Amino acid sequence: MPHPIYIINGPNLNLLGQRQPEIYGAQTLSDIEVMCVAHAKTLGYDIVFSQSNIEGEIVNALQDGGANGAAIIINPAAYTHTSVALYDAIKSIDVPVIEVHLSQPHAREDFRHTSYVSAAAKATISGMGARSYILGLDAAAHVLSNS
Repeated sequence: MPHPIYIINGPNLNLLGQRQPEIYGAQTLSDIEVMCVAHAKTLGYDIVFSQSNIEGEIVNALQDGGANGAAIIINPAAYTHTSVALYDAIKSIDVPVIEVHLSQPHAREDFRHTSYVSAAAKATISGMGARSYILGLDAAAHVLSNS
């Protein structure tokens, strides 16, 4: 089996299913993890799934994924719009990084229209709810098969 695909989740995503379900949906982060494990297996990959509310821990996860993973899918949540540290971490690793979002940031508040992560990521998928993660896995597998 190839190196795993890392799926890294940012702040407040541990509250999925109870926090603003009208925006983020009713699925929990655990539901999304189960869905991702199953889909990754169909693609021939294992995953390493994590979540943190702490920016430095997310940087550590990115660095670990860069050293030990085949690709990274990241939902940086609110750090999307604020974190130069995540941008720098992504720019410093050699595996493809796919940014995903449950909602469509450009359809929301103006401050959500800027993404530091998008400037460093290979691709961005947003607005598809939990399916954004499945599309992120498909995108990662596509990039890996064409590299």
